[in-house]
Amino acid sequence: MIVFQKPHALTDAPLHYCPGCTHGIVHRLVAEVIDELGIEGKTIGIAPVGCSVMAYNYFNCDMIEAAHGRAPAVATGVKRADPSKVVFTYQGDGDLASIGMAETVHAAARSENITVIFINNAIYGMTGGQMAPTSLPGQVTQTSPYGRDVKLCGYPIRVCELLSELDGAEYLARVTVNSVPHVREAKKAIRKAFENQLNGKGFSLVEVLSSCPTNWGMTPDAALAWIDEKMIPYYPLGVYRDRSGKEAENHG
Repeated sequence: MIVFQKPHALTDAPLHYCPGCTHGIVHRLVAEVIDELGIEGKTIGIAPVGCSVMAYNYFNCDMIEAAHGRAPAVATGVKRADPSKVVFTYQGDGDLASIGMAETVHAAARSENITVIFINNAIYGMTGGQMAPTSLPGQVTQTSPYGRDVKLCGYPIRVCELLSELDGAEYLARVTVNSVPHVREAKKAIRKAFENQLNGKGFSLVEVLSSCPTNWGMTPDAALAWIDEKMIPYYPLGVYRDRSGKEAENHG
């Protein structure tokens, strides 16, 4: 009796991510949901520019590489061209909340029937650890060596809170994967986001607070703890928008 195995929607390609990075966990959750919903043959993923730029190597479904920040626009085109497909984007904070913010906002405003998986690790990972739109106040990065100064650089962007003001957003949730209970909650949110698309409900986004031990300058264990200690207080977990059900209260 098999009780645990690799999802079929994941390829056998070794992941290129740094030790302790939680991209791999989120990849697995997305793949598990694709398997459980039986949609691998009609799913199209949109890979971004960032640490997950090679996501096309890891999923067994069809994949398209998008220009930096343009994944929601590409996903919109694919979904409108063939509404029978299940289309998801997989994006980091630099891709989605910086160069791609306009695409994100307008896809949500139009309630495009796509699923967005948003990885927030509060830093630019692929390019060496520069300050991102989501870097915390006071956070030390390569381009904020004395900590992010909000008087100079402004405040971090809370994507779920921002998009929750748009009438077109169907489902917005923030989760994390730094513990087993949190991983379980993250999978529930990802599954709901895909189910919403299958049911034609419109734009769904799941934000996942993720660790970046390499660019944070921490051990993997310390990075997971940092999510609890620093990220969650600034980015509270919870459901920020759910038009099809009762909206849950945000929690820490």
